[in-house]
Amino acid sequence: MKIAVLPGDGIGPEIVAQAVKVLNALNLNLEMTEAPIGGTGYEAAGDPLPDATLQLAKDADAVLLGAVGDWKYDKLERHLRPERGLLRIRKELNLFANLRPALLYPELASASTLKSEVVSGLDIMIVRELTGDIYFGQPRGISTLENGEREGVNTMRYSESEIRRIGKVAFDIAMKRNKKVCSVDKANVLEATELWRQVMIEISKDYPEVELSHMYVDNAAMQLIRAPKQFDVMVTGNIFGDILSDEASMLTGSIGMLPSASLDANNKGMYEPSHGSAPDIAGKDVANPLATILSAAMMLRYTFGDEKNAQRIENAVKKALVQGYRTADIWTEGTNKVGCIAMGDAVVAAL
Repeated sequence: MKIAVLPGDGIGPEIVAQAVKVLNALNLNLEMTEAPIGGTGYEAAGDPLPDATLQLAKDADAVLLGAVGDWKYDKLERHLRPERGLLRIRKELNLFANLRPALLYPELASASTLKSEVVSGLDIMIVRELTGDIYFGQPRGISTLENGEREGVNTMRYSESEIRRIGKVAFDIAMKRNKKVCSVDKANVLEATELWRQVMIEISKDYPEVELSHMYVDNAAMQLIRAPKQFDVMVTGNIFGDILSDEASMLTGSIGMLPSASLDANNKGMYEPSHGSAPDIAGKDVANPLATILSAAMMLRYTFGDEKNAQRIENAVKKALVQGYRTADIWTEGTNKVGCIAMGDAVVAAL
């Protein structure tokens, strides 16, 4: 099983090292090869997605990614910034389906900023379309009008086939869960999402066992805080999914707990934590590696079909939490605050 390991920037190398350590502890037949991306890609080859890195990712069965981005690159031309490398690799690998589970471990109920009775038992899967929408739509750019005023333009655009394929992913996942799909749009004012709603209704006819509901994105953002346990599977477009999944992450106590999978049509995937590169804490051994470790579990489940070892990793994470190990972002009084490396060691010991 060939895995392209792309540690990236900031805390990326630290958290990826812990996920690799956990994978190695399983004694599987894994071939893991590292390559630079993001800021490290720019430093190595003048490109946030070097050709060699892209080729490695294409040749691999799966990609394990840390995080990209650093403030020191903000003054680069836009196409050279670390985030452009991330967008490009998603597009080049056709990773259109982003799965972001928001699961609250009982031991972390007190770490959430919401009351425990609101979030206890939370288990949501957010399915985000990843290669379309306003992030990729054309035309786009900044131009100067005839009167000398500058204008910025981005285009929200979705084809029926793009909506249909992400909808099918969401409904298939719902069939394995509680058979509920909430489609999030803004169909009252945006024609692109009016089409989104129409197609979701059409897809639902092929899944009579699944209950389909619709919610405007502003209401969905409110409901995630008011009553998050009403949701099972949420499916939405790229920009709405970007925002809602980060909001959902805080329900679980920390964004450092949320893994993600980005899949193509054949379940080849790129697996990464939902959080960013956090350059302010890079190299301090305080980052939470659990989202990356749980992303490795998702890799075994979705790309390699290894449910047994995926559950072994997830159970080891649960055991480490039960034993009281906490990184700074999820620490509460009476628990054992540890660093990134020690948390990885705790998961390996639990395995």
